[in-house]
Amino acid sequence: MSKPDVTFPAWDAGREIVLDPGSPEPLYFQVSRQLHAAIEDGRLPAGARLDNEVDLAARLRLSRPTIRQAIQTLVNQGLLVRRRGVGTQVVRTKVARPLRLSSLFDDLAGLGGKPESAVLVNRVEEAGADVAELLEAPGLTHVRRLKRLRSADGEPLALMNNYLPDGLVDPGDDELRERGLYQLLRSAGVRLHAAEQNIGARLATEEDAELLQEEPGAALLTMRRTTYDDTGRVVEYGWHVYRASRYTFNLSLTNGPQ
Repeated sequence: MSKPDVTFPAWDAGREIVLDPGSPEPLYFQVSRQLHAAIEDGRLPAGARLDNEVDLAARLRLSRPTIRQAIQTLVNQGLLVRRRGVGTQVVRTKVARPLRLSSLFDDLAGLGGKPESAVLVNRVEEAGADVAELLEAPGLTHVRRLKRLRSADGEPLALMNNYLPDGLVDPGDDELRERGLYQLLRSAGVRLHAAEQNIGARLATEEDAELLQEEPGAALLTMRRTTYDDTGRVVEYGWHVYRASRYTFNLSLTNGPQ
């Protein structure tokens, strides 16, 4: 059964958006900037639909290509989405995750969300030479393999894969659903110390798309992380993918020596 449409207060673009033709700022950018502000402050809430391009262009007395460029700018930023048969809608604000030694579960809980996990793989398997190399343990024979789908408030956000040295922790599926991996490691007495992390991007595969509720070929963020304890031992290697439309990483930069 399909969910009924949610009705939002009308947002009058013709009244809300003020354009300055004499400004050096391009008209499409003036429109996208003001739409962005309306989304950020809640005047255009998640799920709200915009008027079609023809109507918006008429209201603002602009050309349709100008309106199309303004909307596409916000689509590229993950703030709007075009849906066939529905139109252009506001999407939820992205989860902004700081780069620190914490799990996504911890960060979502700290942001006031309700993190949830579906456990897809939780087993011990033989460690091949490539996996032993990733864990920097040449003599390793077995590893704990985890694969989980992380969601917040019922919406999928990330597909998470991990290798851990066998015997480090032995979590049941219920524990993995209710707690973050780093919580489980710390509870087992593992003292997390540092990590090396690489962030990239790729397109969604058919499997990614089905699990993350995206279209095949949609943009995904990727992250690979090697985590060390206070003795220098690798305790976890993870490779995760995140919905670029709902997720971002925040980096803090400091000024280096001059």
